[in-house]
Amino acid sequence: MKEPNSIGDKSRLLIVSGPAGSGKTTVCNRLLEVSPKLERVITATTRAPRGDERDGLDYYFLNAADFEERIGRDAFYEYARVHGNHYGTLKSEVQEKLLSGMDLLLNIDVQGAASFRQTADQDPLLKGRIATVFIMPPSREELEKRLRGRGTDTEEEVRRRLHVAEEEMKQAPLYDYILMSADKDADFHQLLAIYQSEGKRDRPSNPSGRPNTSA
Repeated sequence: MKEPNSIGDKSRLLIVSGPAGSGKTTVCNRLLEVSPKLERVITATTRAPRGDERDGLDYYFLNAADFEERIGRDAFYEYARVHGNHYGTLKSEVQEKLLSGMDLLLNIDVQGAASFRQTADQDPLLKGRIATVFIMPPSREELEKRLRGRGTDTEEEVRRRLHVAEEEMKQAPLYDYILMSADKDADFHQLLAIYQSEGKRDRPSNPSGRPNTSA
């Protein structure tokens, strides 16, 4: 168990989005490694575990009926159906940790981030605690190079991901910070600087009132 934040009312939720191939998962994992007061938000899914994935560590693996039941009792901050499976962020996962004084990191798509922005204005726990970061690829060409370099996707899938990325990048101005991607080290240091600066910021009464800043 990581050491709780000594100032509970300063605990915050850092939301990071970016297209597939932007490197967001790599920089998020690195930030978690060097930040003892920061924990990853574990999301829920109805898909089956892959490889050595473990319930409660990588995801909360729920069956479809359980997921639907939780939707019915408003247990999620956000959820979506992707490729035939449900994914969502449980309110309990976020609320309990924020109340304990931990800072949280959530790697999520633009639709999920939009849901959190809308909810934060009405939710007394989230209000003033959210900072959103969009990782912007240097160019479409570089993003395509990164996707192809992974060697895991078919040509059709690469083209689909590029199309989705173009739509996602249109949402970047809605985020508090736009992190202009350069390389893994530079991106990590930019994200670390954002996290550290958010820790020193007096939390505004309206999180959407924070000006958008390129990092």
